[in-house]
Amino acid sequence: MLKIKTLLLIFISSSFSFAQNCNCESNYQWVKKTFEENDAGYQYVIDQKGAPAYQAHNNEFLNKIKNVKSDTECQQIIYDWLKFFRSGHFSISKIDNTSQQNPTAAVENIKTEMVKVDLEKFKKEVLTKKDSDIEGIWETGPYTIGIKKFGDSYKGFIITSGAENWKPYELKLVIKADKTTGTFYLRNKSAQEINNIRLIGKNYLGLGEFTLKRISPQFEKEESIETYFETIKAQKPFLKVLNKTTLLLRIPSFNGALKKDIDSVIAANQSKIESTENLIIDIRNNGGGSDSSFDKIIPYLYTNPIRSIRTQFYSTKLNNQRMLDLYENYQKYGIPKEEREYLKKAYDKLTRNLGKFVSLQDDGNIVGINKLDKISPYPKNVGIIINDGNGSTAEEFLLAAKQSKKVKLFGTTTAGVLDISNMYFINSPCNEFKLGYSLSKSFRIPEMAIDGKGIQPDYYIDRTIPDYQWIDYVNEVLNEK
Repeated sequence: MLKIKTLLLIFISSSFSFAQNCNCESNYQWVKKTFEENDAGYQYVIDQKGAPAYQAHNNEFLNKIKNVKSDTECQQIIYDWLKFFRSGHFSISKIDNTSQQNPTAAVENIKTEMVKVDLEKFKKEVLTKKDSDIEGIWETGPYTIGIKKFGDSYKGFIITSGAENWKPYELKLVIKADKTTGTFYLRNKSAQEINNIRLIGKNYLGLGEFTLKRISPQFEKEESIETYFETIKAQKPFLKVLNKTTLLLRIPSFNGALKKDIDSVIAANQSKIESTENLIIDIRNNGGGSDSSFDKIIPYLYTNPIRSIRTQFYSTKLNNQRMLDLYENYQKYGIPKEEREYLKKAYDKLTRNLGKFVSLQDDGNIVGINKLDKISPYPKNVGIIINDGNGSTAEEFLLAAKQSKKVKLFGTTTAGVLDISNMYFINSPCNEFKLGYSLSKSFRIPEMAIDGKGIQPDYYIDRTIPDYQWIDYVNEVLNEK
């Protein structure tokens, strides 16, 4: 049978009839009406916060919308209006109805400071440095950047560039002498202020959200830091041996497109996993995806039956259109033919219950129980690293995993974006905006709500431990005797 939660990976866009006088106020009124009538979490929040608070919120935003001067500003205000209801599983985006333009065209005429430096002399000077400082040669795709101190500041200049609008010797960044603040010039040459400047070990330089890797002078690699950057930059899952007792499994996303990669990594390393005492699973910034993506991980965590609280779908004519579209166009969405009749049954059940929340499970139970035939002796201990970048399916994985006697969670509280889910996307009447809202509500609320709260770790990793040391910290805890 097609899993209910798998449906959220199939994003369907629909049109919707409302007013045809398209300006920001009419788009806002369309969003408001559509959300109020169809979102699965709307009434739950109104019941919590109260109708007077909602009315005051609407009055405030209607005043703002009357003074909007651009589509971009309109989009942001509508997005801020939606945040009244929750922190995630909603969206408002502009529909691009114009042809793509050359991204560098708007910046071709921007004047950029040229840094006067004898490059060959600078390269030789850098090679003689014995201490780890920010002066040197660094890389961050697609640039190679030289950083040299000039008076009361450090200037970073282009040595080589893979971006056509950046040329050698152009100023790419400036850092004050005290290394507390600076400016980084983005690919389009606009300036971005940076105030979180730090050397990470000897070979990496953090500049706000940007990270530069040292090329020269060369210092010995620090294995734990190299592992951190390999982990945090990974686009696909991998498994790495940390020591004879501990493995590291990195899962950057549970996106359904990565399920084959996750399963492949598990299968290729089966013998290692089944003979190693400790397993660290790093899912930092994993925003979710499909529940089926973590199926192959669960057997290694399992110690007792896992209880999963199910969801119920809010039935409206607009919401039910998604199920009908899936049924009628099953080939387009890659749904197996044998699962097609389930979709029709689900649509019929929803249609018979307009205005109600409907469970689509055949057994009618609000809880699913997953009971496996055996408990794997290894790994004995599992530490899962989490942070506020974890939401949706990643949180569903954690709710299942933390029921195991083997598992402890390490890090910080997750995003809290799970209870209201299964997003649906529809276009505004004039095809200017696309609204995303949610179709389902978990039976978990209100007694065990996750939205707005998140999942807390068993071991809180406080801010005195930098993020590049988290793996080391978990490794030490798991290996304490």
